[in-house]
Amino acid sequence: MKNAMMTVADAAKRIEDGAVLLIAGDEAVLAALPTGHWIGGTSLYFVTDTGGRLDRDHVFVTEIDEATDARSVLRTGNDLPDLARDRYDSGITMILVPAFSSAHADFAIHGASYDGLFDQPLMGWVTGVHLDDIGTVSPKVFDGATGKAYDEGALLLHVALPRGAATDLDIVNIFEQDPGADTIVFDETGFDVTQATVNGQKVDFAAYVAENGIDVKLPLVANYSGAMINVSFRAVDASAGKVAFYAPVVAGVEYRLAKPSGSYAQTFAEQISGDGSTQLSCNCILNYLYGELEGETTGSYTGPATFGEIAYILLNQTMVRMQVDTGEQRAVA
Repeated sequence: MKNAMMTVADAAKRIEDGAVLLIAGDEAVLAALPTGHWIGGTSLYFVTDTGGRLDRDHVFVTEIDEATDARSVLRTGNDLPDLARDRYDSGITMILVPAFSSAHADFAIHGASYDGLFDQPLMGWVTGVHLDDIGTVSPKVFDGATGKAYDEGALLLHVALPRGAATDLDIVNIFEQDPGADTIVFDETGFDVTQATVNGQKVDFAAYVAENGIDVKLPLVANYSGAMINVSFRAVDASAGKVAFYAPVVAGVEYRLAKPSGSYAQTFAEQISGDGSTQLSCNCILNYLYGELEGETTGSYTGPATFGEIAYILLNQTMVRMQVDTGEQRAVA
């Protein structure tokens, strides 16, 4: 894989050359690209090799040069659980979902139960907009095969890989549970909650957050057999008794508030290894904001700062990365 911030003209040239691409950028620049073997999603925030930046004029392009074929598919409504259908026998699937759409909610809550979801690597992100435009501008996905944009559905790029290719898809989460924090359990699965059981006692969760001065820049963290999975706070409305999250909390799972991590950029750089220039990666817009990543780098890893990350399931405040290693590459090595 190859990553680069490009002008619209340079990205158009790669499309016209037949490259298989995953592209992030402003709606206007994505709409200006020609048709081809690509999918794209709206994003204005990026971590580049010179640091994090807001950019409306360029696009971030990942070229999947290991691909032998590719096809795009839009899944909506009742078709959404069929994400794994029509995959190549040997390959990967890239996925883009507009933030705040019904597909976003359905995938977040039910995605893990979709048939065949975990049979092949599935990676992507939730597309976004400028933070000032939330609620007024809809995040979009672009099907490069047709040039059409959508604000609903999951847009997939099924990618065929050579037989024997190996794929490494993993997450980098700089957060872990604070062992001294309260244990929090929710009765229902969803993005919005009113009540929780804290250390065995039922509470008004919004009041609990306010009264205890909870730092909502830190996510709630669940331990799934050693994998730390975050759920990030979106809003706390104590007067309405409601707390909203960027990903759904799961009923019956034990959460604790995350332990402060220190410098985001430094912590990411310390936890990752390998050549990020040969891997597809995305980071969370909350890490970008709270970690003040503008002008800061996360090692050699570059990519869009997104409204949610996908490595099989929806994630928050997490870096997701994927590398493809063909048999030919390993033989050369």
